[in-house]
Amino acid sequence: MRGEIIAIGDELTSGRILNTTSSLAAAHLFGAGHELVAMTTVGDDLAHIGLALKTALSRSEFAVITGGLGPTTDDITNEAVATALNIPTSLNQDLLNTIHTGTKHTNQPPPSMLERLALLPEGSEALKPESGMAGHLLEHGGIPLYFLPGVPHEMEELLDEYVIPDLTSRTVGSQVHTRQELYRVFGLSETVINQRCQTLEESFPGLRLGYYPVFPEVHVSVFLAMEDEKKIESNFNQIDDFIRKSLGSYIYDTGARPMAETVGDLLRKKGLSLSVAESCTGGRLAGMLTAVSGSSDFFLGGIVAYANSIKENMLNVQPAILEEHGAVSSSTARAMAQGAQRNTGSDIAVSITGIAGPTGGTPDKPVGTVYFGLATPQGVHDFHFLLQKKRWQIQAMAAEKALDLVRLYLLET
Repeated sequence: MRGEIIAIGDELTSGRILNTTSSLAAAHLFGAGHELVAMTTVGDDLAHIGLALKTALSRSEFAVITGGLGPTTDDITNEAVATALNIPTSLNQDLLNTIHTGTKHTNQPPPSMLERLALLPEGSEALKPESGMAGHLLEHGGIPLYFLPGVPHEMEELLDEYVIPDLTSRTVGSQVHTRQELYRVFGLSETVINQRCQTLEESFPGLRLGYYPVFPEVHVSVFLAMEDEKKIESNFNQIDDFIRKSLGSYIYDTGARPMAETVGDLLRKKGLSLSVAESCTGGRLAGMLTAVSGSSDFFLGGIVAYANSIKENMLNVQPAILEEHGAVSSSTARAMAQGAQRNTGSDIAVSITGIAGPTGGTPDKPVGTVYFGLATPQGVHDFHFLLQKKRWQIQAMAAEKALDLVRLYLLET
């Protein structure tokens, strides 16, 4: 189904709070096979909320509206809906009972204030009244409007338990079948990816490709809709084959898995362990690895060797190497990786040393110069890249590049 998301709140339009709720909802809806035509953010204004709602009703088959359902005076979503659609509001008794029960022995605002949570547009169905969460469904002109809390985890719970199953029930018997995939790409720019894949949409009617920079990666979304259920499988397989051949090993995974999780799975399958030695990334790489659940299966640890003295004492980098080649050099990167491998006992070690800037660069080694070392059971290798971005971007790119070097090594052995 074709739908849209409307996020409500002055905290969103002022930039005080990042609108993660809409992106989370979009990901879940897209994953369930629905297409979004728009994502709108409006402030706490009756007229603007009403206009956004009427626009959604004129062009979409469903809408998910988040925020503005709380007990305070700036929570005016239900009032705006009632005004825009000329629908009276009434107290939802089940939701009201839950609110009264839940506030008897707490320091919450008085029940009279919290009753605003249960004042819903007439005809609305509370989605989970026993929880006390403000979420409801209103069908208007045959179009379902799902009103969900602006709190991300509450929104996600109601979206998965009620909204998506309800949308699925409404599409039973539909003649349109869909297939979709998300390819996570590292090492190619958005424009290069587009050039390599641009003939696809011309060859397959009903195909939509999207290119989304998610620094330091680019995500390629594929959405195919067809009436012929048997033909869609064949077409999608051809599309998948074309993309994989065009982008090759730059695709590190599909779906929602980050690079560190992909690398972790490869290490597990091969029964190998990893350690890291970081300088300019300051522990970012180790943080990415330990963010993966179960990373203790493959990650032994890391050393943040920012100062030369730590490189010498903790990683056994010889002073002569630092004096002759400098801390940012292929020789130092190799020695750091070997030191991490030796001192932790890991099978593989990867190191990073570079100039993240904005100061510290020289004509010979400008800001963005990064060297990597990769110590493996077969020997040690070094790599050199010039990453021309801001400090945080250089650090993020370098950490992901280190993971990618490990990934490519594991794929080749």
